[in-house]
Amino acid sequence: MNRHLLGLLLTLLVAILAALYVTGRPAAAQEDNLPPDVTERLPYFERWLGSAHADLTSPAFSYWNNLEPPLIPKGCAKCHSRTGFEDFLGVDGSPAGQVDRPHPVGTVIDCAACHNDAFTNKTTVMMPSGIDLHTAADETRCTECHQGRQSTAGIDAMIENAGASLDTVSDALDFSRTHNNPGVALKYGTAAKGGYEYAGNAYDSEFAHVPGYRTCTECHDSFTLAVRVEECRLCHTEVKTAANLVEIRMDGSAVDYNGNGNVDEGIAAEISALQAMLYQNIQTYARQVSRRPLVHTPDTYPYFFNDLNQNGQLEANEAVYDNRFRAWTPRLLRAAYNYEASLRDPGAYAHNPKYVIQLLYDSIASLNQAVWDQIDMSRLHRIDSGHFAGSEETFRHWDAEGEVPRLCAKCHAAQGLPTFLANGVNTSQPPSNGFDCNTCHDDLTTFSVYQIKSVVFPSGAVLDSGYAGTNLCMSCHQGRYAIAGLTKLIGNTAPDDALPPMNFVDSHSFSAAATRFGSEAKPAYEYPGKSYKGFNDHGYGYFNKCTDCHRTHALEVRANDCVNCHEEIERGAALRDIRFLPGDFDGDGNETEGIYYEIETLQKLLYTEIRRYAAETIGRPIVYVPTGYPYFFFDLDGDGVPDRQEITAENAYNAWTPRLLQAAFNYRYASGDTGAFAHNSQYIMQTLYDSIADLGGDVTTLLRP
Repeated sequence: MNRHLLGLLLTLLVAILAALYVTGRPAAAQEDNLPPDVTERLPYFERWLGSAHADLTSPAFSYWNNLEPPLIPKGCAKCHSRTGFEDFLGVDGSPAGQVDRPHPVGTVIDCAACHNDAFTNKTTVMMPSGIDLHTAADETRCTECHQGRQSTAGIDAMIENAGASLDTVSDALDFSRTHNNPGVALKYGTAAKGGYEYAGNAYDSEFAHVPGYRTCTECHDSFTLAVRVEECRLCHTEVKTAANLVEIRMDGSAVDYNGNGNVDEGIAAEISALQAMLYQNIQTYARQVSRRPLVHTPDTYPYFFNDLNQNGQLEANEAVYDNRFRAWTPRLLRAAYNYEASLRDPGAYAHNPKYVIQLLYDSIASLNQAVWDQIDMSRLHRIDSGHFAGSEETFRHWDAEGEVPRLCAKCHAAQGLPTFLANGVNTSQPPSNGFDCNTCHDDLTTFSVYQIKSVVFPSGAVLDSGYAGTNLCMSCHQGRYAIAGLTKLIGNTAPDDALPPMNFVDSHSFSAAATRFGSEAKPAYEYPGKSYKGFNDHGYGYFNKCTDCHRTHALEVRANDCVNCHEEIERGAALRDIRFLPGDFDGDGNETEGIYYEIETLQKLLYTEIRRYAAETIGRPIVYVPTGYPYFFFDLDGDGVPDRQEITAENAYNAWTPRLLQAAFNYRYASGDTGAFAHNSQYIMQTLYDSIADLGGDVTTLLRP
C-alpha cells in the first residue's frame, strides 16, 4: 500500500476511534461503526481492536480526560498516546529522544505508533538507568514503553540528594515506583537494572528463555498482546489454558526459594510467598524504625498510606492522597520499590523470575538488619544450582566486555556447547544467564540430550565413558590445562631455574571428569617415573554415570543412594566422612577419618612446602587466594596471610621455577575439584604426595596410595 495512503487511512481511523470514545462506549465495542472495508485494508486490525493498546476507555489513555485542558503531560505522553510516541521518535519532525510538548487525549497505540521509519534500524533503547540496552530489532518497539520509569540509579540518586543515613526518616524522600507493566526492564535483569540492586550483590541478567521464544513478540501476539499459550504447550505440556501458566516450573529452578518445602509448585507461587514476606517486613520496619505504621494498595496512588488504626489493613478513609506515607528512610524506600516493582509486572514469573526473587530476597535481608522480629530466612534460597546460577561469576564475568571469548564460551555461555557440537569449533558468544534447555538437550519436546561418542581432553586423550549423557558432562568438566601443556611450557628449563615471568597457569575449577579418569586424562602434573591411578570405577558398574551420583539439574549428590554401600551415611554421617580406603595417608595417626580429610591435610602440607620453597629457594614469598585470579600472589610482608593490597593483578606471582609451578599446579588442581575425594581420591593423593616430596618435604610419615 502507498505510504501516504496508509497514513491518511490511519489518521481517519484514529479520528473515528476518538469520535467513538466521545460517545462513552469502548472503542473495542464499535466495530459496526467502522468503514466496512477497514479490516481488509489494515491486516490484523480486528485483533488489535480488542487489545489493551486500542482501549480508549482504559486509564492508560483516559486518565487525563477531565483535565482543563485535557492534555497528557510531556512525561506521560510518550507511551499514553500515539502522537506522544511519534513526538518521542521524531517522526513528527521534532528532535528524537524527547517529548517536546503535552499531547491531546483521544489517541491510542495504533498501527502508526509502531509501524514507522523510526524503527527501521533501531536496535538500542535508553533505559531509565541510563543504560543503552541492545535488543532484538522487533523488540525495541516494546522496550520503549515497557521499561518502567525508575531504576537502581534513580533510587540511589534520590537517597544521595536527601543526604539521610540508612535508617533515618527524611522529609526529602518520597516513594517512587517503576510504573505498570515494566516487563522488558525485568526481563533484562541486571543488564537494565530496573529493580533496586543492593551494592555488593550480583544479579541475574536477561532471561533469554529458549531459542525461538526470546523476544516479546515470540511469546506475545503482536496485536492482541495475548500469550501464545498454544506454543507454550510444546515444552510445558502441563499448560492447557492461560490460567495454567502460573503453574510452570522448569527443572532449572530446583531450589526452594520461599522455604515452604515445595519445589514442585509454580515459580509464580514462589514469588508470591516472597512478596508476602517482604510486605510483612516492610510493615514491621515501618512500625519499629520509621515509627509510622503503613499499608499498601496497588490500586490507589501513591500506593503506600498511613495505617491510621494500625490494624494492618487498608481502610477506605486511609487510601487518600493526604494520608500518603511520608516517613521514608533510605532502607525502607529501596525495599518498597522492589516490592512494588515485583507487583507491577503481572508476568514477572515468566519474564525473569530469578531476578525478581533476588530483588525480594535481598530486600527482606536488608530490612532484617534493622528490625528485631526478623523474617526467618534460614530456609530461603536466592541462588540456583551452578548451571542455572545466572547471577554468579561463572556467567557474569564478561558483562562489561559484552562477549564471552572463544576459549571460554563453550562452557560459560548458553549457546557455546551447542555451537561447538554443531561446528566442531569454539566461537565467541554473548553473555548468558546460565544454561538454556538447549545447552544440553537437542530436542525440546522429548528432551533428549546430544549424542556425543567421545570427548577430547586437554591432554589430547580421547575418552568415552560409554554413556552419551556422561560424555556431555565431560565436554565441560575436563579442565583447561593438563600435563602436556605444562611440560611444553617448562621445556628444558632445569627444575630450580627461573622460568620467564608469567602468571600462574590453571587447570580450571570443577574438572570432575578429568579427575575421575585420572592418569588416562592426565589432568594434573604427573612426575616422571611414578605410576598413577587411572579411571575410578566408583560403584563397580552401579554408579558410573554422572547422573547416577548427581541430580541432573539440581546437581547435588544423591546422598540417599550412597547408603547402599556407605552405611555410615544412614547413621547420619556426612559425605565427607566416607572412608573406603585403608591407611593413614596424611600421617596424622587417624585411619578412620573421611578420605576427604586425608586429602585436606595433604593439601595443607603441600601448601606449607610451596611457601617454604618460594621463600627459601627463590627468595620471593608466595601466598594463595582461592577466590582471586590468578590465585598465587607475592606475599609482600611474608606473613602468610593474603592482604587486600596484595591481591591485585599487578602483584600476581610470576617468579616461577619448574619445580614450584608443577607443585602449585597440583595444589590448585586438587583445590578446584571439591568432589575429588569421591571422583578419584587415589589419583589426587598421589599427585599431592609426589609434589610434597619433589619440593623436599618430609614424607616419611605419609602413605602414598
